[in-house]
Amino acid sequence: MSTSDVTAQIGDLPPIGRPANGALLHAGITSLAEVAMLGRRELLAMHGIGPKSLRILEAAATERGLTFTP
Repeated sequence: MSTSDVTAQIGDLPPIGRPANGALLHAGITSLAEVAMLGRRELLAMHGIGPKSLRILEAAATERGLTFTP
């Protein structure tokens, strides 16, 4: 799957870019709650998720009262 085939927005996730969306979709993740259950290390280990995407996801999680798994 190329990044041009990936939707720009998934579920309730904030806009983080197609490569990051593709990484999450490949892992079967479609919600912010599922992202928060993973934790920073697991997210950063995914090809397509970088520090910027992680910051955006963390900020959105915090706004919704979710915290990342340590």
